[in-house]
Parts: sequence; structure tokens; C-alpha cells
Amino acid sequence: MNIALPKGRFLGETASVLRRAGWGLDGYHETARFYRLKSQKFPNLSAKVFHEKDIPVQVAVGNYDLGICGLDWIEELLVRYPSSALVKVRDLGYGDGALYVAASRSAAAIVAELQAKPGIIRMASEYPNLAESFMVNLRLRRFSVFPLWGAAEVYPSESCDLVLIPGRAEEPLFNYGLVPVAKVLRLSAFVIANKNSWETKNLGDVLASIYNTNPVVRRKQPSSTAVVRMPEIAGQGFPGVDEGIVRLALPDGHQQVPTLSLLSKAGIRIDDYTSPVSNRRPTTSLSGVMIKVIRPQDMPLQVANGNFDLAITGRDWLREHLYRFPSSPVTELQDLKFGKVKIVAVVSKNLPIADVYSLRQLIAKRLGPFRVASEYVNIADKYARDNHLGMYRVIPTWGASEAFIPEDADLLIENTETGRTISRHNLKIIDTLFVSTACLIGNTGSMSSSSKGRRMKSIMKKLQTAVEDV
Repeated sequence: MNIALPKGRFLGETASVLRRAGWGLDGYHETARFYRLKSQKFPNLSAKVFHEKDIPVQVAVGNYDLGICGLDWIEELLVRYPSSALVKVRDLGYGDGALYVAASRSAAAIVAELQAKPGIIRMASEYPNLAESFMVNLRLRRFSVFPLWGAAEVYPSESCDLVLIPGRAEEPLFNYGLVPVAKVLRLSAFVIANKNSWETKNLGDVLASIYNTNPVVRRKQPSSTAVVRMPEIAGQGFPGVDEGIVRLALPDGHQQVPTLSLLSKAGIRIDDYTSPVSNRRPTTSLSGVMIKVIRPQDMPLQVANGNFDLAITGRDWLREHLYRFPSSPVTELQDLKFGKVKIVAVVSKNLPIADVYSLRQLIAKRLGPFRVASEYVNIADKYARDNHLGMYRVIPTWGASEAFIPEDADLLIENTETGRTISRHNLKIIDTLFVSTACLIGNTGSMSSSSKGRRMKSIMKKLQTAVEDV
């Protein structure tokens, strides 16, 4: 019997529940470095730790009998694939907040106003399926949904009209100038099961051990179009952006420190960029420039869509975008030389292969499809095609990709700095696709604009000088 357990937001409380249930899962804690666990109480139970978004998919396709994850990611799968072989077994009673549709204070509207609004209504979210379902249920005439990796709260009102985001209305999340328009879904951790496993396997003892530590929880979920009247929230909306303003996107996460260092060397002051409160709208000494902090993965598409003129992202994410949209109006302007990683092909150390040639020979002997897992879906697809890997299937992942081999994938396309994490998980590199560094990308239309081009070229010159001095 196999169970998929979550990393991230629910890890601590899930680990606590399983400790009280007496599972004896040594190594499942906040600082865990290994993804495969065995239960001392249930010798036939194996656990694997995944990024939470991957769990409903892995359970639905039958790779795992049980899983624990948030209701938001369950519904994100089911609203798109309602016939998925997934059973919602039990609400575990922990998890806080809800999914809200929100808008900037300056553009906030109730649902009736949204339905009457002319033109295209734009929504951004890391839950694109739920976002689309919300818009369809409102019977909106024209709308578009921008899928994101995260940080949706910073997009209104310049880049979209609405966002679908997790949070609590009374918390600082809404201090970005957002107000809730509707509550879509309450957030809670659930036990889920594969439908076939639920019907054919004896899961009773394992589930009973969880039930005995958590009483039955019954919660009414709000309608996806329910209007939620919220109290006034402190904060102000952000003004519209003049056409001559250059919109610059900076990366969040581990690239913030080297990005700030390079900008400082270039004589560009950024205030409150690496703030502990995660300010996603830092100010700058550059005249005529507006900055937002977003996910590097989202930058190429957002620059191509015209929501930003410049962005600092990784060459890997630019290439991932261009492999899917080769005529996209986004281009690399400068190599910034930091954040160097290798994009590599990875297999289990137990496989008797050392390169892609021997991999092809191994695949030729297989009957079923070859499974390639990666966050870089388009890079992985191109690699499989270019190297003639026969009948293959690309499995999108959202992190913790090392956990997929060998049970759930045969090959990873992954990034690595040193290769140590790959080796620690009993994996090996058989090919290097390319080397990626941070780069400055730009919208080709903005570069040719008389009002923006001069400012953009000035920023490029400052960065070029800083890079040459490194």
C-alpha cells in the first residue's frame, strides 16, 4: 500500500496527526531531506513526500492508493477532469483560510457588476481550472485566465482585473490593495484515495488509525459564486501605469539576494526588495520605472503578454517558454552571469546506462511508454523528441522531482548546481542539456517604443557595466 504525503504548508500538522496515529514515520518532519519513508506500525505501507499539487494527480492515475493534500488542489484537478478516479475520503479538520476571488480596491466589484462589465475580464491564478470555472459559472461573456506559478496577489490592477488566491481576508495578504469579491473554497487538508484502491483494497486499518486521532469534520463549502461581504481593510489601491513607464519584474525566492547585489553594483537602488514581509512592490531610484516581484517561471509569458517590459529570470525558463511559443515577442537582452545551474537528464543509479545512446537502447526493449518527469514540460518534450526516445509521456511536476524516480518516472529533466542532491537520492546524470544563468529579458515591442526604449537601454547599460565588473 502506498500513500503520498505533502511537503509545505500541511507537512507539520500532517506529521503530527500521523505521530498520534502511531505510524512511526521516522524522517517526516519540516527539515526532512528524504522523500521515501516506511511505517513501523504498518509494514506494508510505503510513503512518499511530494509537492502538494502533484498528489491528486498521482493518486488519480493509480500510482498511490492514498494521499493527503489540500482541498484546493483536489478541486483544481476535479473541476477540469471530473471523471478522475479520485475519492475524497475525509476532511482532516486542519488548514486555515479560503480561496478568494479578489480585486484591487480601486477596481473592486460585486458579482453582479462583474457580469455587467463590458470588455474582457482578466483573471490570474495558480488555480487556472478553478478560475475558469468561476468565470464560466458567472456566465461572463468574455474573459481570459492567466495561469501562474504563484504571487498572483501582485498582478491587479495593472496586469489583470481579478485574482484567485488563498489566504485570510483579515491578514496582510490583502494589504496589496486587494479586497475580496467572493469566497470560492474553504482550505482544508483531506485524505483522498484512488477509486480502484478504495473499491478493491483493504485500507480500513490505515484509515482507522487516522480517524481515531481526528474526529469527523463536516464543513459546508461556499458556492463558487457566493458574494462575501468583507469589512473594510487597511491599504490603498495602486494607480494605473502611464504608457511611458517601464515595468520591471524582479524574481522572488533564492535569486533575490544575487539580483539585489547586481542591481546595487549597477547603481540601482531597490528599497525593501528582500523585506521579511515579502514586499512585492519595492520602490527604486530609477525614474520612470515600476517594479513588481513575481515568480521567475511566470516572467517570459508575462513579458510576452505585455504586462512587463523587462524581467530578470533564468535562461531555463525563457527557453521553456520559447520551446512552446517560438514566435513569442520576448527575447534575451543580457546574460547576467549569476544563478548558474545545469539542466540535466537524470535516471536511477540502478539502471545500467551512462548516456542517452544507452538510454535509447534500453527504451527499445520496453513495451509501455517511457515516463519523463519535469517542471520543464516543454524542454522535456523537446529532449525526448530530439533524442528519439520512442513512445514517451511527459509528467508535469511542481517540485521535489527527485521523488518520482524510479516508481513514478523513468527520466527526470532537472536543474542542479552541484549534483549532490541528485546523488543523495540514488540518481545519476547521463546528459547535460544546457547551462542556465540569470538573464535580462524584454518585450520586443517595448524595446522599439520611443517612450520606453530609452529607459530600457539605460537600464541595460547599467547592468552591462555591473556584469563586466564582476
